[in-house]
Amino acid sequence: MLLIVGLGNPGAQYKHNRHNVGFMAVDAIARLNGFSNWSRKFQGEVAEGRLGDTRVLLLKPQTYMNLSGQSAQAAAQFHKIPLENIIVLYDELDLAPGRLRVKNGGGSGGHNGIKSLDAHLGPGYRRVRIGIGHPGDRALVHNYVLGDFAKADADWLTPLLDAVAANAALMVEGDGSLFLNKVAVATGAQPIKARREGSGQPPPKGQSHIRQARPTTPPMKLPETGPMAAMLKKLLGKE
Repeated sequence: MLLIVGLGNPGAQYKHNRHNVGFMAVDAIARLNGFSNWSRKFQGEVAEGRLGDTRVLLLKPQTYMNLSGQSAQAAAQFHKIPLENIIVLYDELDLAPGRLRVKNGGGSGGHNGIKSLDAHLGPGYRRVRIGIGHPGDRALVHNYVLGDFAKADADWLTPLLDAVAANAALMVEGDGSLFLNKVAVATGAQPIKARREGSGQPPPKGQSHIRQARPTTPPMKLPETGPMAAMLKKLLGKE
């Protein structure tokens, strides 16, 4: 069995938050792949089904984001699911809205849900990071992630979640590159290999997708009087 965990916060007030895009992703997987109805178990909500030939348990921890690891650990221990068979879907500030990244292990990047999972499971599980963009100022992050997606975001969010769900079997099989390319094609984005940032490789460490405007070098001011001015006038044909 394979465990797919979507991260978010329980309750109607959080349902449409950017921080809940992990919940949204596993909801889409369950809906489009004929999973069972959601039920309460392991301090969370679970649904069972198959992706390809693999039996899969979907989990939405109901412990609130900061304690997500408790629920995931309970499910993994009960079903004896090894760390390499756990996939976590969650929001990523340092990816542009609608962009995805897949990787094995790594740091938390300051994400409290991932910190909890690392503490309870260890860091070696697979991760699918779903870009939500960055507000541009660290002081705005808290309200941003706990704010709802804008109505206009549905233009990219709905197709993205549907594409993730439709190609989830590839994610389960461990073919991250093909999974990302299928999602990119389905959403009208450039395939990973065609992206200018290096065939799907993440940007350099510490570089956000929100780039500062680079100052341009002002044109050199030409002298208006003196010998140099006279010579330039002759060269440029200006008398």
